Amino acid sequence: MKYTFRQKPDLRKYYFTLSNEIFSLGLEAGAIAVYSYLLRCEDRRAHQCWPSYKTIGAAVKLSRNTVKKHVAELERKCLITTEPTMVTRQDGRKQNGNLLYTICPIQDAREYFHQQQLRQLEMDVQRQKYERAQTQRQQWEQRPA
Repeated sequence: MKYTFRQKPDLRKYYFTLSNEIFSLGLEAGAIAVYSYLLRCEDRRAHQCWPSYKTIGAAVKLSRNTVKKHVAELERKCLITTEPTMVTRQDGRKQNGNLLYTICPIQDAREYFHQQQLRQLEMDVQRQKYERAQTQRQQWEQRPA
């Protein structure tokens, strides 16, 4: 009997990791899908990739405009940064290329999310104080002299 050994697949080539924290950042499902696709495409050393909106949309079954909206959301949440690129065609003319996506560390996004929550909480507290003061002033003004 002859045994054949299968070589283990290179996990870095066929798999990517997605942090559990991504689900606690208040992202829409489409944004998570776009982020996942960008992680799949990224160069693991440089943390960069450059798929087009059309390519991303085809992979995650979303329209180009919806992908564009989700990319903007990922940028706002500090999960990615984008840079425009230029392509030189064969005839020498320059043309806009795809965006260059840089995947940011998840810790940056988590910290930004917590800062946003703290700011919102501070605004809510200020609003409550103002409303309480307004109510007290109205009661004071309505009190018989």
